[in-house]
Parts: sequence; C-alpha cells; structure tokens
Amino acid sequence: MIAKPAVLLVDDEIRSLEALVRTLEDDFTLFTASSADEALALLASEFIQIIISDQRMPDISGVALLNKVRERHPQVVRIILSGYTDNTDIIAAVNQAGIYQYLLKPWHPEALLLTVQGAAELFRLQQDNELLNIELKTSAPWLQSRIDNKRRELKTRHAMANVTRAPDSPLGKVCELLERVAPFDIAVLIEGESGVGKELLARALHYASDRKERPFVVENCAAMPEQLLESELFGHKRGAFTGAYQDHVGLFQQADGGTIFLDEIGETSPAFQAKLLRVLQEGEIRPVGSPRPLKVDVRVVSATNRKLTDLVRDGRFREDLYYRLSAFAVAVPALRERPDDIPLIAEKLLDEARAHYQRPALNLLPDAHDALRHYRWPGNVRQLRNELHRMLVLAEGDTLGAALLSPEVLQAAAEEQEAELSFLTGIEGDLKTRLEELEKRILKETLTRQRWNKTRAAQELGLSRVGLRSKLSRYGLE
Repeated sequence: MIAKPAVLLVDDEIRSLEALVRTLEDDFTLFTASSADEALALLASEFIQIIISDQRMPDISGVALLNKVRERHPQVVRIILSGYTDNTDIIAAVNQAGIYQYLLKPWHPEALLLTVQGAAELFRLQQDNELLNIELKTSAPWLQSRIDNKRRELKTRHAMANVTRAPDSPLGKVCELLERVAPFDIAVLIEGESGVGKELLARALHYASDRKERPFVVENCAAMPEQLLESELFGHKRGAFTGAYQDHVGLFQQADGGTIFLDEIGETSPAFQAKLLRVLQEGEIRPVGSPRPLKVDVRVVSATNRKLTDLVRDGRFREDLYYRLSAFAVAVPALRERPDDIPLIAEKLLDEARAHYQRPALNLLPDAHDALRHYRWPGNVRQLRNELHRMLVLAEGDTLGAALLSPEVLQAAAEEQEAELSFLTGIEGDLKTRLEELEKRILKETLTRQRWNKTRAAQELGLSRVGLRSKLSRYGLE
C-alpha cells in the first residue's frame, strides 16, 4: 500500500490540534506536537514531509521554529497558521522561513485541505527533481527521452477528449466550446460550483492550445492575503519589504509563453483587482519593489464559484476587470445536473483510488450506482471522490455495495427517489394525459436550462426545430 504523506502538526492548544486532525486524518499520516522540542524530535526520528505550525506558542514562535526546520530539514515543506493580520509581518514570515503557505485563523477546512494537498505535491515534485538531476548527470540523452515521454503523457491525460463525461452530457457542450476557443489567445472565465472540475477543464484548454509546450501554473486567489498574493503572482525584488532577502520570480513570469489559472478570482480585493487589470491591459507586470515593469506573454484563465455579475452589481468586483476576464465565459454544470456522468466519473475515481491504496479490482454493485446517481452531491466531484475512498477503505470483499456508503448519502438518495415517485404520482388523469403533462414539463425544463435557445433545446431532445415549435405551440409554451 502506498503510504499517505506524513504531516507534523504543531500547536500548544489541544483543541486546535484536534481540529487540524479532524480535517486532515483521512488523507494524511499525522504526527502531533505541543512544543518546538517535541516537533524537532519527531522530525529527527520520522520521515516527515510537511510541517504545519501555529505562530503563537509559549516557548518559541512558529516562524522561529520553521527557521530551525529549514536549517535541519530543508526538504520539509513548511506551512504556518496565525491570527495576526499585519501584512508586512505575514510576508516577512513567509520569506524568512521559506514558508510554502500562510493561512489566517480561523481557517476554512477545505482551504486547509487544498493547501496541504498542494504541499504534498510540491514535496513529491522536489523529490522527482532531485532524481532528474542525478539522472541528468549520468544519462542525459536517456533523460531527455524520458522528459519527452512525460510531456506526451501529460498532453494525452489532459486532452479535452479525456474529460470524463457521458455521450449526451451537458458537460460535452462545455468541452466543445473550450476546444473551439483554445487556439484563440483570449481570456477565458470558467464558472461553476466548488468541486465541479474547473481546474481540470482549464488544463484541458491549455493542452488544446498552441501554448501546450509552455508552463501551466495555478494559483488559488482565496488562499492568500492580498500583499502575499501580489508577491506570489508578480514577484518581488530583494529589499522590497522586511524579509525580502532575495529576488522572487512571480507566477506570471514563470508562466511566460504559457497559461496561468487564477482560481477563486471573485475573492480578490478591489486594490488587487486594479493591479491585475493593468497586467491584462498592458501585458506587463511590475514586481514589488521593482523600478520598471516586465513584459510577459501569458494567457489568463480564471475561475469562480460565485456569480461575478452579482459582485459587479454590488460594487465588490471591478466591471472593467470582469469584461477583461470574461472575453469568453463558460458555465460548468453541477454534478447533480448531469446524473449520466456519475457512473463514469465514479469508475474513473475508483480506479485512481485502487491504484493509490493498491487494492485489487473492486466493482460497484448496481445498488451503489443507483444511490450515487440519486444523491445531489453538493460538493460535486470532490465529494464523490471522498465517498469512493471511504467505500474502498471499508470494503472487505471484492464488491462495493450501497451499504458502504455514508448514512448522509444513503438517506438523501432515498429521499430523492421518493420525491421522484411523488412527482409522478402527483400527475392526475389517464395515461395519455399524464404523458402529455410529463412531456410539457420536460420541454419547459429543457428550454429554461438552455435559456430558451430553441436550436440547442431541439438538439438535446432529438427533435427538429419544426417539431419543437409544433410541441411548444401545442402546449402553449411559445
């Protein structure tokens, strides 16, 4: 079985440690320490990959502890938690200790989980990089071949055609639109609920574009304070602020020639929005503390789980920036709106989970498939992945039945099925009358979802435009 990444949690408050453990215990092997000495002893005896430390502790500050960790165990990825809101102190702490990420208290469980998952990926990439450096010294031609193969693998894995969906899925239209716009160098805005796969689609867009040979970089704009986000994206010069001991190359510069994906763009402040607008207008960035701007050639793909038009109306998002980012906008339907995708996505996620836990082939039984289809999945694909991991861990035989699902999913799925039956039994009349009422409701629902675009509605329903107009006239829906 592949070991989970090992994370060391350091906090002198037991309740804070318990909260961290509850959030991370399913995905990581956890070690806890209530003091710096205990933490350093664990680092010396265990293979720790990530350390998360509170800033305020009685014997030593989190920054001081992470400085020691950096000196003794430079490979460990460092994260700090704090209730301090002074941005100067935040940036100084991050740069002095080489901290991967800073999270303000109270932290959001999902933000923490995503941050630690990113730290685990960084640790893995650091190890891969060390191995590649060794191989480069001993077998450069062979290594180049390996790199080329890896690039081809990435292009195939993230191809738009490999985005998991059913043949008639509403997601198919989204993929078709993104594939058509991919060759054209304009900004793209991807809207949709958390967990629907916006980053997956952004990657597919990148690998379908002419920039596919250049970097694809990602930044979650909701996970950082404003000044730190500016430094991370635009870079900074040595001496620009307290703790800036060396130049830092920002993500825009790293993505030069490629694509940058700005997730949760709706969470940024008006001041930061003004700076981002200048980047999009002028095609140049100004690192913090730099006397002159730098030209960059970057395609910007952004995403949000909020309605940016509502934020614009409320004065919380710049209208001019909205139009810059949404030169081409697509909305990704939630998982509950594409139930035919659920079995296919579940099987793909199950294959990934089998490989991760090194479990033999385990098959989802029909009752499990049925329950998964009837649950509304408020957390979308991310929640579905967690549910399948849970089933796989609990499985004792070679099948996965509905009994392994969490009570929440089972109960909600049963209620959804009952609601469907209630809807059908609520239609009165003979069979012909009931079928006509059902057809009328389907027509109205389809047209509403397609924003009364009759061409798209007719295509979805397998009708000609003439046939659709006839039915609309018949039911008084014109």
